[in-house]
Amino acid sequence: TEPRCGLCGQVMWNTAVHAEFIHDHADYGFETPSVKFNWRTIKEKRDAYVRRLNDIYESNVKKARIDIIRGYGKFTADPEPTIEVDGKKYTAPHILIATGGRPAVPSDSEIPGASLGMTSDGFFDLEELPRRSVIVGAGYIAVEIAGILSTLGSKSSLLIRQDKVM
Repeated sequence: TEPRCGLCGQVMWNTAVHAEFIHDHADYGFETPSVKFNWRTIKEKRDAYVRRLNDIYESNVKKARIDIIRGYGKFTADPEPTIEVDGKKYTAPHILIATGGRPAVPSDSEIPGASLGMTSDGFFDLEELPRRSVIVGAGYIAVEIAGILSTLGSKSSLLIRQDKVM
């Protein structure tokens, strides 16, 4: 999948902010009788923006004569700063490991129906605004996605785990 960035989340947040402004226009004397939201338009524009940013970042790294090595890496016990990536060793005075991250997805045997869900990355892959959505979790990304979906018109629920009854 395409690398994600915090800015693509910001694009979706800004989209929801615009929806809120439109909702309040009448209170400020603006008549907006038929404003329609098109999920595919914002998805296409957001995805193009992310691709453009990724190209700019990669170009800037190349201009700075920095090598990008993709793969799974680990530091070695060698005396000089050395990293091993997919069996090949690299030594340099400065090494940056961009760890990235992947969510842990439970199996259906662990949580029945887990395969019917998606991770937060799946939010950016949605081809259309879901009519209803259930977001599991209460971290900032879950709360942000629930707010965005709700503001844009998806009937949204946020599920929060509690160890005790409140």
